[in-house]
Amino acid sequence: MIDKLELLLALAKERHFGRAAESCGVTQPTMSTSLKQLEEILGVMLVQRGSRFQGFTPEGERTLDWARRIVGDVRSMRQEIKTLKDGLSGEIRIAAIPTVLGMVAALTTPFRARHPDVKFRIVSCTSAEVLGLLENLEVDAGLTYIENEPLGKVRSVPLYHESYRLLTSPDGLFGDRDEVTWREVGQVPLCLLTPDMQNRRIIDRALKAVGTEAKPTLTSNSIIVLYTHVKTGRWASVMPAKLAETLGFSDAVRSIPIVDPVVSYSIGLVVPPREPLTPLIAALVQVAREVAPTLES
Repeated sequence: MIDKLELLLALAKERHFGRAAESCGVTQPTMSTSLKQLEEILGVMLVQRGSRFQGFTPEGERTLDWARRIVGDVRSMRQEIKTLKDGLSGEIRIAAIPTVLGMVAALTTPFRARHPDVKFRIVSCTSAEVLGLLENLEVDAGLTYIENEPLGKVRSVPLYHESYRLLTSPDGLFGDRDEVTWREVGQVPLCLLTPDMQNRRIIDRALKAVGTEAKPTLTSNSIIVLYTHVKTGRWASVMPAKLAETLGFSDAVRSIPIVDPVVSYSIGLVVPPREPLTPLIAALVQVAREVAPTLES
């Protein structure tokens, strides 16, 4: 049963029979047979069948919810038993929005000092993707905004508040100022994250609230792309204050607080809502709570 539910989760992830089978290391006929057996056990159709994957039936969607819960609990059980036998080890998979990547080391470094046998895998993605990966058990935790857009069924640990800076050269527009307003930011040609990023939506909303809008001359889903352009001294951007501090811009770039109004959003760790948490995630939550006060300073 567990193996069949794992196949169902793979299909939900890949949305393609062949890729789902390949990801699980089985043939497509084996996968099809297993899913049909699962349907026979439950007495309902789970998958809308055709020459291609067409989606799940309503019963299939509900079964997916149970599959995530059951498979998650089984993985938790296996990890807890392994921890009792061998101590804390394994890999923690974390999905993070681009604007928090600069602070991930503040979380992983003290964790690894305490648990040296644990490895990390960090992936960068949008806030929506963070939640999707977490829901489908493809990652163990996420780092994202926790009070701006709906999170769904997760447990969150606040880490710090994100505020914003205009990054520009000293001789650029408003480059000689100690602070700028959001309305003034709307006058600056910017390089910004793409609209699918929640950080960009926050910036657009802040500008709209004061009656203006962003005028990006370049957009990217990569902070590194924005960073390298701003470092030339010929581009400007809006970035979170903590990220700007982490990147350590040279004298050619100024980081100017944006006010009127001061905009702030909470960043946090999100984990599955299940009880008990896996030993790895429970340890990560503990470290996050200990680290959080230092991140606000």
